[in-house]
Amino acid sequence: METKNYTQISEFHLLGVSKDPRWQPILFGLFFSMYLVTVLGNLLIILATISDSHLHTPMYFFLSNLSFVDICFNSTTVPKMLLNIQTGSKAIKYEGCIMQIFFFILFGVLDNFLLTVMAYDRYVAICHPLRYTAIMSHHLCGLLVLASWITSALNSLLQSLMALRLSFCTDLEIPHFFCELNQVVLLACSDTFANDMVMYFAAGLLFCGPLFAILCSYCKIISSIRAISSAQGKYKAFSTCASHLLVVSLFYCTCLGVYFSSSATHNSHSSGIASVMYSVVTPMLNPFIYSLRNKDIMGTLRRLFRGNP
Repeated sequence: METKNYTQISEFHLLGVSKDPRWQPILFGLFFSMYLVTVLGNLLIILATISDSHLHTPMYFFLSNLSFVDICFNSTTVPKMLLNIQTGSKAIKYEGCIMQIFFFILFGVLDNFLLTVMAYDRYVAICHPLRYTAIMSHHLCGLLVLASWITSALNSLLQSLMALRLSFCTDLEIPHFFCELNQVVLLACSDTFANDMVMYFAAGLLFCGPLFAILCSYCKIISSIRAISSAQGKYKAFSTCASHLLVVSLFYCTCLGVYFSSSATHNSHSSGIASVMYSVVTPMLNPFIYSLRNKDIMGTLRRLFRGNP
């Protein structure tokens, strides 16, 4: 029987967004600027919701949690990419790669769950406005966020442990700017059937499930809005969920574009470039989408900058 030469590897090589050395300073400046905007924008959202008692509502509680997760999600991949560009190195330690997989999945799934919880919040606010306070209690909101964290952490731990069981040969190049789980599994020389099954099951349960729940929520929301007689009432109801609907569309469309596009192959950089959209661009745009259309947040930020309580 033929035996394969498995080796105890110490590091992977991240090929990044571009191999051209002339693009590296431009890419560094671009991603560094986007990272700063992401952190600053989401921190302002969190600061506004904490400092203003009028924003201590379920909607802004979930929004502040989403902003925190977006900062962590972005921080999982971008600083390492910036370091590699600055030093000219493409290496990432094996242990660092596994940790990156763990945290990337953790915060990616958390983003997914929080968007689902926010859709449920909008459903209750529009479809059951008289019972909103009773249904969306502080206790329920805390439980929903806690359940999201626990489920995400368990899934992330399982996926990381499954990655640890893999053996690798000599081809250790990942055509991404971070350790994406699917790409790491493709590099394995050992049997990956169990890993593939766990990934597909998690994708179906933790990605398609929340997406279906969001679609159901908005179907009922649209039905309730259509039943409102006045045009002003319809506009007001729709405006309360327009920002969330835009963020949901951006997040899921970019994710689907990466994982179901025919261009997302192991031998191409295109999937890595497409991953920039949901892992870097979306967390950066979320604060702008939520704050620019929200008079409460904008008003709070103006008072903070002016030094008013």
